[in-house]
Amino acid sequence: MLEKITGAFSNVFRALSGKSVITEKNIQDAVEEIKTALLDADVNLRVVRRFVNATIEEARGEKVLRSVDPGQQFVKIIYDRIVSLLGDGRAALNLKGPDTQTVILMLGLQGSGKTTTAAKLALKLTAEKRRPLLAACDLVRPAAVEQLRVLGEKIAVPVYCEDGAKDAVRVAKNALTHARANGFDTLIVDTAGRLQIDEAMMKEIVDIRAAVSPGEVILVADSTTGQNAAEVARAFDEAVGLTGVILTKFDSDARGGAALSLKSVTGKPILFAGTGEKLEDLEPFHPDRIAGRILGMGDIVSLVEKTQETIDVEEAQKLQAKMASSTFTLQDMLEQLQRVKKMGSLKQLMEMVPGMAGQLGDRELDTGNMKSQEAIILSMTKKERANYLIIGPSRRKRIARGSGTTVADVNHFLKQFEKTRLMMKKMSRTKGGQARFMQQMGLGG
Repeated sequence: MLEKITGAFSNVFRALSGKSVITEKNIQDAVEEIKTALLDADVNLRVVRRFVNATIEEARGEKVLRSVDPGQQFVKIIYDRIVSLLGDGRAALNLKGPDTQTVILMLGLQGSGKTTTAAKLALKLTAEKRRPLLAACDLVRPAAVEQLRVLGEKIAVPVYCEDGAKDAVRVAKNALTHARANGFDTLIVDTAGRLQIDEAMMKEIVDIRAAVSPGEVILVADSTTGQNAAEVARAFDEAVGLTGVILTKFDSDARGGAALSLKSVTGKPILFAGTGEKLEDLEPFHPDRIAGRILGMGDIVSLVEKTQETIDVEEAQKLQAKMASSTFTLQDMLEQLQRVKKMGSLKQLMEMVPGMAGQLGDRELDTGNMKSQEAIILSMTKKERANYLIIGPSRRKRIARGSGTTVADVNHFLKQFEKTRLMMKKMSRTKGGQARFMQQMGLGG
């Protein structure tokens, strides 16, 4: 995610770090490199010019040239400018109380991931104790209605659709009536897209908007299309009037041009970012956190939040007790591996660690070892997972066959597991070990 632009900024900051004095020439050279990095990231040209001019003006002041640590002060200026480009603060959905329906109108071009994003948003609202209803009003794309129906079943969110319907405006109206009659507090309307903006599509969306009076009009845009996503957003905003944007495929975006251009070009906030193919992979868009990732500073807050989503305080305490008493089993290890998988890809997690994103570049992390460990444990019986000491030669052969590995792989894994148990026991019994463990889980005070 954002690997190319992160690498470029890391190189600039590395050249400035540790300098006791920074001259105007240093600043000019650094800004030129940043300008090149932004253009390579496919950021809108006007946005780049404004960014560069504002940076030069601020960096030439007493704040940097006379600073105790001018390199760090310059980085702070760049960070603040990027946060401003991305939208300053976190923008939340405008949701009404539970007794009144909030209507969210979803727009976008074909291929942007609009229908899937509608389901992702519904799932997120369900987790926030709301009762969403999805409305299938994309009557143009073949199988769009069926796709939304299937997604709705997966997340246990009802979908309003009318088989054989031809009038999307009427379906939207009827969906709102259905939502009011059945106690749904949020109606998410999935509309038809096109390969490109055209008059017929815009007229239909305008008519649907007039029919259901949405509180949110959200464009779903493909972040990998760079500044083109910002231009699409501008066109939709001029025709319909947007309230916000959701960026999809953000996990595949190495450049960042869409995110860095959108707010400046349209004035509309980025509300969420799609960070994977799973329906859970929709993250609130925090400009300050994304700026930190872009500049290679990591995103510890998001990392802690992801940890807290998969393990709570009580579970962490039970795990710590097992470690201390040497009762940590292979079943426990399997559960931990599966929790890590729920948190997202290892590469995304590593990018949240300060300093790691710039080092990773566009390399993929090797996750094969984790997969083979999981396969080995899954090939064991319950008794074997509970007591690894009973796993003799014949059992190891069977486990190797079942997991698609070799006996040597199984032997190595069991030796590593034994070492891990001993290390965990020592760590948990040392003074302050429990407190450190809880902090590592992101659950400490």
